[in-house]
Amino acid sequence: MERNHSLLLRAGALSVMMLIMSATTITARAASNGDHAPGNSFIGAFNTVTVVSSTVPLNGDVNPYGVAQVPRSKGKLAEGNFLISNFNNGGNQQGTGTTIVQIAPDGTFSQFAQIDASKVSCPGGIGLTTALVALQSGLVIVGSLPTSDGTSATAEAGCLIVLNSAGKVIETISGHHINGPWDMTAVDGGSLAVLFVTNVLNGTVAANGNIVNRGTVVRLLLDIDDAKPELLDSTVVGSGFPERTDPNALVIGPTGVAFDGETGILYVADSLDNRIAAIPNALFRGSSANTGFTVSEGGALNDPLGLALTPNHHLVAANGDDGNIVEINPVNGKQVAVKLVDNTGGPPPGSGALFGLIAVPEGVYFVDDASNTFNLLN
Repeated sequence: MERNHSLLLRAGALSVMMLIMSATTITARAASNGDHAPGNSFIGAFNTVTVVSSTVPLNGDVNPYGVAQVPRSKGKLAEGNFLISNFNNGGNQQGTGTTIVQIAPDGTFSQFAQIDASKVSCPGGIGLTTALVALQSGLVIVGSLPTSDGTSATAEAGCLIVLNSAGKVIETISGHHINGPWDMTAVDGGSLAVLFVTNVLNGTVAANGNIVNRGTVVRLLLDIDDAKPELLDSTVVGSGFPERTDPNALVIGPTGVAFDGETGILYVADSLDNRIAAIPNALFRGSSANTGFTVSEGGALNDPLGLALTPNHHLVAANGDDGNIVEINPVNGKQVAVKLVDNTGGPPPGSGALFGLIAVPEGVYFVDDASNTFNLLN
């Protein structure tokens, strides 16, 4: 009886905590709308791409993937700066990058962290992915999908790595439905946080390049503590997304995630199906929405990877196969603007250049893997 009572109390606490975080997100989102009307394009008038900074640290890590903006100054973190995670080492082997760099809007560069794989308990080692968030508490959480030789044959489940504001690892989270964490977004309630994490290794390596429909989106509820955050709950809220290994991209599957606090919808970049999916009631649902419903597909979408919500509640997706950023109105699914931000390399031009991005009132910041730079479209 005592155990059942404890479980009921815990379930009630989780519901209350998620309600608090939902209200916090809605308030913050409403305050960030700015002057952009929902029906207008956010990036339509943007025509300039400026290189803000190189993303290469002293150890030579390359292939920048994740982008997160620092919400509050603490320790080594400066409010308004951006954190960038590197997926490759200096030898350009995928799934072996260990560094997170910090870049200010004026281009000032510093290294936030270099993670020593020998001192971190993460299945397979360290290969930092697009899954990167910075929380109000000063904690930084990054995903690892590691390999031992840069190939998908050696890819392992990985983990989420929690660092404090000094760049020191204080916790790792593995298991709990985490299997190849590829991208992530957070609903930050201060003392509590929800993480939405896409996973791309559920049967992918064993399929040997064939598509398997087992990609997932996992919701994690964290009790935030500067010394050691506690994982309270883990729930699969999306499943059945197509995924496969790839010799150039290592793995392709569900990638970018963006949460809209006003609607409670979690948007997912379904890369292999060239669509943007939506998972309704993402904060509160107790079961998987499978692959959700389709917001937009085809058209200018071409292997959408990074995904972000704009100040006017549109979505911007970074294409992996052509160097375009595509803006979508999620209300009607219309693709309202397309901007070419990298036409180098390929074929086709721009292929393999884009990954993580973030939309702020002054424009869209994005990483460019082809040039190992952090850039601004405005």
